[in-house]
Amino acid sequence: MATDIPTRVLAIMAHPDDCEFTSAGTFAKWVAEGSVVEYVLCTSGNKGTWDPNVTPEKIAAIREQEQLAAAKELGVAQCIFLRHNDGELETTLKFREELALVIRQRKPQVVVTHDPWRHYMIHPDHRAVGFTAIDAVAAARDHLYYPHQLRGELTPHRVEELYLFGPQEPNFWVDISNTFEKKLAALSKHKSQVSAIDDLRERLRDLSARWGKPQGLDLAEAFRRVEVL
Repeated sequence: MATDIPTRVLAIMAHPDDCEFTSAGTFAKWVAEGSVVEYVLCTSGNKGTWDPNVTPEKIAAIREQEQLAAAKELGVAQCIFLRHNDGELETTLKFREELALVIRQRKPQVVVTHDPWRHYMIHPDHRAVGFTAIDAVAAARDHLYYPHQLRGELTPHRVEELYLFGPQEPNFWVDISNTFEKKLAALSKHKSQVSAIDDLRERLRDLSARWGKPQGLDLAEAFRRVEVL
């Protein structure tokens, strides 16, 4: 049975603004209902600019501050920045171990991440994070994976459910009719990436309506929900 309001949520994303674009209405709803939501930013988006005069270090610092402001708007409890280089993430065992450690530390009931099976996904970071986060969920639950991590109070952790955003084949929809404006407020904090919030409002409203209407919802965000067995 699907978890309506999870207690602890860990959203593992490639870049600042990924969760705001795809899932902010859901996170605002869950936080309002008592969920603790935390973010893992695998990169700081240090190549996310068209300005030839902005260095990777400067844009990374800007985007981290924007992400913190967006997270505060939604009530997200914490942002964890791993600070890998934008565009260079790969599905390596080292990266899997890093994410497994974060999962064991934060002990979420639900992990939210990219759908790596989405057709024609161009950005390699989105694919790499999706696959690696899913693999890390499997590794984090078993004590013989990365046993050197299990010291003191740190123990294996079993995530109950995965929610894949930007899904190829959605099977779970969250009503964001009451949190759509909160989503836009959070997105407006990403000033380096979002220049025309009014234009974006209409695009996102149309997308949310397309997700929601077939489910009898005015506005919705869609996921692929996977039970972790």
